[in-house]
Amino acid sequence: MSNGSGTGPCGACKFLRRKCVKGCIFAPYFDSEQGMAHFAAVHKVFGASNASKLLLTIPPNKRLETVVTLCYEALARVRDPVYGCVGHIFSLQQQAVTLQAELAYVQARISTLQHHQHLPMPPPTPSQTDVAAACCCNLASLVCTTMDPSIDITDLCNVLDQQLDNSM
Repeated sequence: MSNGSGTGPCGACKFLRRKCVKGCIFAPYFDSEQGMAHFAAVHKVFGASNASKLLLTIPPNKRLETVVTLCYEALARVRDPVYGCVGHIFSLQQQAVTLQAELAYVQARISTLQHHQHLPMPPPTPSQTDVAAACCCNLASLVCTTMDPSIDITDLCNVLDQQLDNSM
């Protein structure tokens, strides 16, 4: 890509301050502009020697995926040295749990509102809304104790209740 075409060294060789030779294992994957920043993270986390040895053991048709993965993990490790990309995955899983709890609550609330529109007012008994609220609070406590305490589904459910009540 960059070596042999007269455009200068690849990003990896530029970072390592060495001549980019023909057949450089890094040249197809680390261009001279952005490649230097990506390779800097890969070098810091894995080392140039380990990265080149790894790429040499991978079939050429799989190397691009390998480099993308190395760069992603290296950049994640630079941002978060303890958890790396696992921290990001954990955050996404937490968002999924929160959104599933919110969806379950809203569906139960909509079902209750639709049910109440078609029937006369029943005597005061535990309604689906109370059950849904209890379920939501249980989910909130589960999410808050096992995940991130800054996420409070109970507050979210209260806001949703107010919005749904105001829309009636």
